[in-house]
Amino acid sequence: MPGPIRTALKVDLDKPAKDQPYLHNRWHPDVPFCGTIKNGETVKIECLDWTGGQIKNTDDADDVVNVDLTQVHYLSGPFEIETAEPGDVLLVEIQDVQPFQDHPWGFTGVFHKDNGGGFLDEIYPEAAKAIWDFEGIFCSSRHIPGVRFAGLIHPGILGCAPSHEILTEWNKREAELISTTSLTRVVAQPPEPRSVHAGTADEETKARVGKEGARTIPGRPEHGGNCDIKNLSRGSKVYLPVHVKGAKFSVGDLHFSQGDGEISFCGAIEIAGIITIKFDVIKDGQRKLGMVGGKSPIYIPGPVQPQFGPGRMIYFEGFSVDEHGKQHYMDATVAYRQSCLRVIEYLKRYGYSDYQIYLMLSCIPIEGHVAGIVDIPNACTTIGLPMDVFNFDISPGAEAVKMDLGKCAMATK
Repeated sequence: MPGPIRTALKVDLDKPAKDQPYLHNRWHPDVPFCGTIKNGETVKIECLDWTGGQIKNTDDADDVVNVDLTQVHYLSGPFEIETAEPGDVLLVEIQDVQPFQDHPWGFTGVFHKDNGGGFLDEIYPEAAKAIWDFEGIFCSSRHIPGVRFAGLIHPGILGCAPSHEILTEWNKREAELISTTSLTRVVAQPPEPRSVHAGTADEETKARVGKEGARTIPGRPEHGGNCDIKNLSRGSKVYLPVHVKGAKFSVGDLHFSQGDGEISFCGAIEIAGIITIKFDVIKDGQRKLGMVGGKSPIYIPGPVQPQFGPGRMIYFEGFSVDEHGKQHYMDATVAYRQSCLRVIEYLKRYGYSDYQIYLMLSCIPIEGHVAGIVDIPNACTTIGLPMDVFNFDISPGAEAVKMDLGKCAMATK
């Protein structure tokens, strides 16, 4: 009989994240190991929510307005995986993810346009928040009445540390984007020494990590990182390229549920919790799996996902023509934004506010797809909205009755 599963890392929900030595918030190969995991071992790893506890269970969004994004994400790790070397692949099998039993709630936020924003921030620039309460596998929110569904719980971030060479390449290409963009908004986040947390690193190493370390906000092809894939849930297998000796694996940003795209910047139901992972090293795995240049993790989704019967999804189409009527060429981002806006207009008929629906689209298990990518000039995307998460009939054949459906938490200042 196998023995109890070891807890490889514990966190303290009552202690500031910056004071917990086995967390970090930058990708850098010099962040020290926080512990060792054997090849073939299964362990439990505790994680804070991605903000390190900055968002509270309240009925206003002032904390969302004031969140310090130079601190995030707080990741658990990095772990040394025995026998892992550059050129290998780390097979990560997610066996379970759970919120802490004494912390049975999570949050979804719309960040202010000047502090992270989101996919629709040009249309909805204000901060908003919804608190979700958990009942076993189900969740509901006092800020979005009439909705209850089973969460597809998963980690938003997992990955291995970059090598020095890969880190240099990340910083180079993102700096080029920043310096050459014609957009009037933030397009990437360069290294930021302020609020850097480098685990147990000494002051000299911490300063170097602050100066060079890559921000955790985007996913990147060489290691995955912040990919926010909703179907990467219990039972999933993820194949991660290894770039440094020991792999330096980290995980965090746990989600109780998320829709495809996580369209708000804080859009999943963000939680603190415990993830159970089995680790196996595939020697020379990058060559064996055709990961040219050590890029592009592979994953196999697990068997657990919400089930909606035939005809229980409504699909909303979007095309590369924006809300101002401007034609774009094969722009799937524009098309997906239009799919989102179609859902918002549809659900407003029942009494929800725009911001309530924006939050819903971020965290309920919507299905987003690229439907067509060849018919110039319009890419076509779709969003599938599950009807059964609502406790009233939203099917097109039913009469839309406007109700008092409350409001989400908004900023007071």
